[in-house]
Amino acid sequence: MAGDARLKRDVIAERQQIPFEFLESVLLALKHAGIVQSQRGAGGGFRLARPATEITLGDVIRAVDGPMSDVRGDRPESVEYPGAAQHLQEIWIAVRASLREILDGTTVDALVRGKMPKRVRMLTEDPAAWTSIGRIRGAARSRLPRAIRRRVPKPGKRPGLKRSSSDPPAPRAGQG
Repeated sequence: MAGDARLKRDVIAERQQIPFEFLESVLLALKHAGIVQSQRGAGGGFRLARPATEITLGDVIRAVDGPMSDVRGDRPESVEYPGAAQHLQEIWIAVRASLREILDGTTVDALVRGKMPKRVRMLTEDPAAWTSIGRIRGAARSRLPRAIRRRVPKPGKRPGLKRSSSDPPAPRAGQG
């Protein structure tokens, strides 16, 4: 969808392998946000409303999904935690800032051309970034490449944490 070229919904759905109904809702959200324009008729279709170099992935995600990194439906700055968890709000703020750094720092043009920002390239060079932590815990950890397995703590083991005899047992793979 670059320049003045207009693409029909069915063409976009087929090329991107997106269900047509889902694509319609995404395009409507992008249109309301001023990211795409539509034109009806035989020569109609959708095109970007402004240059791809001016549209960030953050713009697209906010248009489709709303604010980034809500916590229980609230913005991180609105959430408060009592007691020992009081600093958790800072973590959520940092998570949001990290998402913004990557998504607002990457344009649609960069994505299409495969010219990722330096920070994205740096993060994706780490093999551990390609593995879901959920898959590391438990039995699935044994299927990781040895180089990564050495850096990933075993289930129930965390660097700097020692278990005491009064601690409850760590959950087994597939539990809690």
